[in-house]
Amino acid sequence: MSDRSTIFALSSGRPPVAIAVVRVSGSKAAVALEKLVGRLPEPRQAALVRVRDPASGEAIDEALALWFPGLHSETGEDVAELQLHGGHAVIAGVLDALGTIDGCRLAEPGEFTRRAFENGRLDLTAVEGLADLIAAETPAQRRQAFRQLKGLIGDRAEAWRRRLTQALALVEARIDFSDEADVPEDLLGPALRAARQLRDEIAGVLADGRRGERLRDGLVVAIAGPPNAGKSTLLNRLARREAAIVSPDAGTTRDIIEVHLDLDGFPVTLLDTAGIRESDQPIEQEGVRRALERAAMADLVLWVTDGSAAGPAADSTLKTLKSSAIWLIRNKIDLSSASIFQRTNEAEFSYLISAATGEGLEAVVAGVAEFARGYFSAVESGIVTRARHRRALEETVAALDRAMDEATDCGARLELIAEELRAAATMLGRLTGRVDVEDILDVIFRDFCIGK
Repeated sequence: MSDRSTIFALSSGRPPVAIAVVRVSGSKAAVALEKLVGRLPEPRQAALVRVRDPASGEAIDEALALWFPGLHSETGEDVAELQLHGGHAVIAGVLDALGTIDGCRLAEPGEFTRRAFENGRLDLTAVEGLADLIAAETPAQRRQAFRQLKGLIGDRAEAWRRRLTQALALVEARIDFSDEADVPEDLLGPALRAARQLRDEIAGVLADGRRGERLRDGLVVAIAGPPNAGKSTLLNRLARREAAIVSPDAGTTRDIIEVHLDLDGFPVTLLDTAGIRESDQPIEQEGVRRALERAAMADLVLWVTDGSAAGPAADSTLKTLKSSAIWLIRNKIDLSSASIFQRTNEAEFSYLISAATGEGLEAVVAGVAEFARGYFSAVESGIVTRARHRRALEETVAALDRAMDEATDCGARLELIAEELRAAATMLGRLTGRVDVEDILDVIFRDFCIGK
């Protein structure tokens, strides 16, 4: 994207739609708009226009045109926008006409947003927030993404960087002007106090249990247990569709099946896992290994057993799981005389259900929803939503720790302290994209759609 040609694309949904939005950004945007509609509207005022093919003069559509001069536009460049009738032929005609204009080309995925970043309209954390806002599937995800788009972490990181720069200036003043009479002797003390305070503040942000990332990705609930206990039937009931194959033959499920749900506004990913048992078949052994691995990583495990059969609800396998929460689910109560719901005196929950008839499932759904609500209760104050953010902040804390460790040594070397403070400031700059981020730009922008 090194060339600065003018770009254009459909920026609304796939046709046919009621209204289609085509955007143009770059130095030729004014020329392109004039060729298609014959004039430039007043800036930021919609005008009713006739859109024509510049080559043949044939009318393509009647539409609204808007003109946004550069600097204060969304991309920081001249931007033109056409709001058209959203049929296939209309959109194709306008895009074909734009493609004939010299210096104009179809945009790459994410190129409009990338230009907004390059022109200082968005920092990287806001770009990621925009991507998350587009991908949000639940109200909780939407709220988190919108806060990030509006600077939740970016503004905080920039404030931290300014404070670090001030502390670094004190140390460098002590290094460069130590022989000047008007430079105070104790500049290192205030600089280290500021660095220590900042270090503790960032460490506090990191101690959030990764819930911001989890809200972005979804709470993971694994349905596990022995074969033929009704795990796949339970998954289908919770998903309200036939997501998993149900069979009376044990061992039908071999691989992990994932279903994404919006549960009371919170994102939940359900995992249907292979039945856990001893087996001499290599394929089933691999399925059991994967099931145990994913269940151990889940936020909540629903351990399903056959409630119509005699024997304990739990077995020794549960002791090997590292999940923070495990609920016992006794299934197939339609084949027994058990009551519908029971809560034990221990920490775990025990539900008695029939996945086949739906009996007792409302209690399970309500329990998982309550669990999700409690799990995400701290998200409103969390600001870290991606692994990239966490790595940058962890490296910032590590650099500040090294600076303070150097200061505690006898004969502390001011140059090394300054270097570590500079490294911490650089990491905060990389977080927002202010410095040295070319290696991660393609990764961030590759998942954007064309026209955004």
